[in-house]
Amino acid sequence: MRAILATLLLAASLTASAQAPSTDVYLAPLSRIGDSLVVGRAVNVTHRDGYDNQPAFTPDSRAILYTARSDSQSDIWRYDLRTRATRRLTNTPESEYSAQVMPGGRRFSAIRVERDSTQRLWSFAMDGRGPRLILRDLKPVGYHLWLGADRLAAYVLGAPNTLHLVNADGTRDTVVARDVGRALQLIPGSTLFSFAQRDSAKHLRIVGAWRHGDDPAVEPLIMAPDDNEYHAWTPTGVLLTASHGVLLRWNGKTGRIGAWLPVADLTVNGVKNVSRLAVSPDGRWLAFVAEPMSR
Repeated sequence: MRAILATLLLAASLTASAQAPSTDVYLAPLSRIGDSLVVGRAVNVTHRDGYDNQPAFTPDSRAILYTARSDSQSDIWRYDLRTRATRRLTNTPESEYSAQVMPGGRRFSAIRVERDSTQRLWSFAMDGRGPRLILRDLKPVGYHLWLGADRLAAYVLGAPNTLHLVNADGTRDTVVARDVGRALQLIPGSTLFSFAQRDSAKHLRIVGAWRHGDDPAVEPLIMAPDDNEYHAWTPTGVLLTASHGVLLRWNGKTGRIGAWLPVADLTVNGVKNVSRLAVSPDGRWLAFVAEPMSR
C-alpha cells in the first residue's frame, strides 16, 4: 500500500510540474523619495523557458537564491547582483524549493521533495553541499520562515493547510493557524511575522502574529487582493503586494482592499501574472516573479 501511495504521489507531483507556467525572476531598483516608493526598470535575471521562482535575498543583499526547474527536476540557484552571474547550488536526484539563508548565514534551508515524494525541511552549506535533515517528523512541509536561531514557522500541506510554530529540533510543534496562504514574512522593526489566512467567507486577509510563544495572538491587517496571496515588507515596514500587474502598498489603515495604494505598473516590463515578491534587506531592490508576455 505504501509503495502504491508513493507512486501516486510522485505521478501527481510530476503532472503538476509539467503544468506549471513558465515564470522568470525579475529584479528592479527600489528607492524612497519622501513618503513615495519608486520602482525602476526591471531586469529579467533568469530569462529562460521553464519554472524560475521563489526568490529570497541573502542577508547582505548581494545575491538572490531561487528555484529553477528543468522538466521535473528542481534545484536551488544563486544570482549575484554585482556580477549578474548565476550558479547552481544543488544538483541532486531530489528536488529542492523555497530556499532561504538560515540565521547565522553559514547555511541555507530548503524544502526537499525526497525520492519517495516526502516533503521535508533540509539545510545545505552555502555552496549547496552537506545536506542535513532539519525536521524529521514534520511533513509535508511546503514553505517555511525562520523566526529566530532555533524557531521557525512551517506551512504544512493538508486539508486545510496549517501553520506550525516549531523548534529546529522538532520539539514544541504547535499548530497556530489553519487555512493559511503560502507567504510567510518577518515584519521589520517588530517582533511579529505575517501570513495570509482565509476568513469565514474564504477571502484571504494578511495578518500579523507574535514570533514567540506557542499560541500567538493574530491581528488582522488588510484583505489581500483577490488575484494574489503573496506579500513582502520593506525594511522600513511598508507592506507590498501586487494585483493585476500593479505593485501596491498598504496605507497602514486596517481595512479592506481600498487601503492599498498603487506604487508602480510592473507590466511595463513586458510581464503578466505577477506573483511572489521579495525586498532586499537594504531596501534597494525588489525581486518579483512573473510570466513574460512574449512567451
